[in-house]
Parts: sequence; C-alpha cells; structure tokens
Amino acid sequence: MAAILLLLLLSVAGCAATRSVVPVNLHANTLQTPTDAEDLRSPETAVRGIAAIMVRDLGLVLPERVTVYVYSGREVFEQGLIRDADIAPVRAAELSDFAIGVGKRRQLLLHDEPGMGHGPEWLRLIAHEMTHVSQIELAQGEGRAEQWLAEGMAEWVAFAVLERLRLDTLNRRRAVAVAGVRAQAALQTGRLDLETLGTPRGFTMRHLREGSLPTYQLSFLMTEYLIQRDGFSRLVEYFGAAARSRDRRANFGRAFGQSLHQFEGEVLEYLHGLVNEVDSGDLEPFATSSGRSSPR
Repeated sequence: MAAILLLLLLSVAGCAATRSVVPVNLHANTLQTPTDAEDLRSPETAVRGIAAIMVRDLGLVLPERVTVYVYSGREVFEQGLIRDADIAPVRAAELSDFAIGVGKRRQLLLHDEPGMGHGPEWLRLIAHEMTHVSQIELAQGEGRAEQWLAEGMAEWVAFAVLERLRLDTLNRRRAVAVAGVRAQAALQTGRLDLETLGTPRGFTMRHLREGSLPTYQLSFLMTEYLIQRDGFSRLVEYFGAAARSRDRRANFGRAFGQSLHQFEGEVLEYLHGLVNEVDSGDLEPFATSSGRSSPR
C-alpha cells in the first residue's frame, strides 16, 4: 500500500535536514509476514513487516494505524519530539541527546542517523519502538508499567524479530548481554534497585550513570527470565492489566505471583548463575557493540 509521504526541508547548522511523515496502515487483515529482510528497506515496509511478525507470531496488539516520523538531523529530531509527540522541551533535549527512536501512542519517531543505513540495527530499532507502541495500546496509556520491564520486553521482541528475519539469534544476544552486565555495579553489589529502574526518570538516570548499553542488557536479561519462567503471553497480560489498574506493584504481583522485592532476589541469583557460566566457559562471551540506545 502506497504511503502518503510529506517531506519538509529544514535548515540545521547550515545543512539540509529532513522530516518525513508517513501514515502507515496496520490493520491485521492487510499485514503480510515478510520472507526476506531485503524487502524492508523503507520506513513503511519495515514497520508493516515487523508489525506482521509482532501480531501473527508473538500475539501482540497494535493500533490499526501508526504515524511514523523520520528525522535526518539531531536538532530536527529534538524539535519533532516537542512538536509531533508533545514531549516537554527539557525531556526532549535529554532524549535527543542519546536516543535514536521514541515510541508514543500510535506514533513512531525515528532519528535516521547518517551512516546508520537500513540494515539489522535499523530494523531492531523499529521493532523496539513498535513494542512500546503495542505496550501503550495494551495499557491504554504511557508509563503504567515497570520501565525496566517495558524496555526489556522491547529488546526481547526486537531480537525475536531479527531472529525470525534470520538476521540474528536470541542466543547470541543473550550471550552479548551477559558479557555486558557481568561487571555492572548492580551485580557486584547484589542490589538491582528495581524501584529506581521501574520509573522512566529513574531508568534514564540509571543508564546515564552506569551506561546505556549495560542497563538495557540488564533489563533484557531480567525480562527474558520472566518469559522463560512464565511465558511471553504473561507479559502481554501484564500490560493489559495496566489499563484497569494504575497500581504498578499490585499489577506485577498479580501477573507474576510475587512482589518486586521477591523477584529481585530470585532474578539476581539467576543473573549470577549466567555470569558464572561465562566465567567457566560454558556460555560464549561475545563482544559487546557500541551504539546509541532507543528508549521510549
């Protein structure tokens, strides 16, 4: 389906920068699961192809229409967060400094960084942010779930999408994440502090202090543990429950059968076990990659 493409040319620091607005139809009857990642080269085809995997393979819920904004410059991206997504200027400046994508309610805002291309990382970014769009749709609002769980789920879905496109595997990403968090302060001190990681502001401050990549990797590993233990559908139910109750702690307890404090102790033991596997050579420690993060 052809998209309506609006291209506005802006001048940023003497260079031409662009803002593209692409309304994309995501009605389930029109989505087709992609057979080749090479077919997902444009924002519209990438969003529709990834949406098909999310809905058909993973059972996620998406709105019937999402508006995709693509910005080619950092300053244009920051202004877009303010004007298109109604994000407060201070928060927009903070996000634009490290983020390359933001998922809002029925909106996807992407900073198409020069040299990034539209390869696996571009698709990972879109899948991550589309997961946030799904979470917001399920919860009927933003910020109603534990932030570390929202980010960890977005990472897991993104990696699962890449695996289905035969571009990566969850096993490799898990090994990369374990190698990335093994020296993190939270594991060294034996205190994950999920209370701080549970709020958008606390999550941001944590990854600014301890590193963006390790913080996202930690969230991914904790979320994957819940998926292995209780199933992916339980996460979907958890976000759906947020539409009926704003009590994050109570929602977590009802969904996963334990308090956050109890889960923290259990998952900390699990994480130490993974790190020990790396140290003993039972789990291959892939090198981590650098790059910007993509929080909501």
